[in-house]
Amino acid sequence: MSLVIDEINQRQAEAETWTAAQLVRFALEEHNPKVAIASSFGAEDVVLIDLAAQTGLDFRVFTLDTDFLFPETYALIDGIEDRYKIRVERTRPRLTPEEQAREFGAALWSRQPDKCCNIRKVEPLTSKLSELKAWVTGIRRDQAPTRANARKLEWDAKFGLVKINPLADWKWEQVWDYIRSHDVSYNPLHDQNYPSIGCTYCTRPVQAGEDPRAGRWSGFQKTECGLHGRG
Repeated sequence: MSLVIDEINQRQAEAETWTAAQLVRFALEEHNPKVAIASSFGAEDVVLIDLAAQTGLDFRVFTLDTDFLFPETYALIDGIEDRYKIRVERTRPRLTPEEQAREFGAALWSRQPDKCCNIRKVEPLTSKLSELKAWVTGIRRDQAPTRANARKLEWDAKFGLVKINPLADWKWEQVWDYIRSHDVSYNPLHDQNYPSIGCTYCTRPVQAGEDPRAGRWSGFQKTECGLHGRG
């Protein structure tokens, strides 16, 4: 593992000069079949899927199906599968919503959102990543202060594998320029002031002047679900 980390550290500066398309191709060429795109099917994620399709290489996509996603998100997943002729790997929590309510009480997200995210996102992600050697994410540095130091190529100490962030240096406008110019399918909730889309219970539209992630876990001092924290 130390050799892998050393190699990543040596290549980080070079990787910062690569385009998003080059990074996606690098991820697939270097790590297939033990690499996958993690997708919540937000704007950045559909760009990554399209970039992967452009390589002509086989690629994997997985999503964390919390059982609480918007109907629009489920519909988009089906549409993406049909358009790109892929099967999205749907990673599920160990507890059904009913089992979670019996064990922790109703509406856990309204009382302990971190615990709910841990059960429905972090634990399933940890299990999924244990099968992989690398994962590709759509995080961007200007999304939140917690993501400001993300590198395009890095070692994910929290989960113990290579992490590739092809869009790390992209702006929101670049994401949408790509979507429009390549006619990429996207979640219609983006047109209703949802820049960041998660679970139905913990996502609201963003008002004019608010931070793009203000609609996530509104009312709590929380901006991340725990997937991209530093290890």
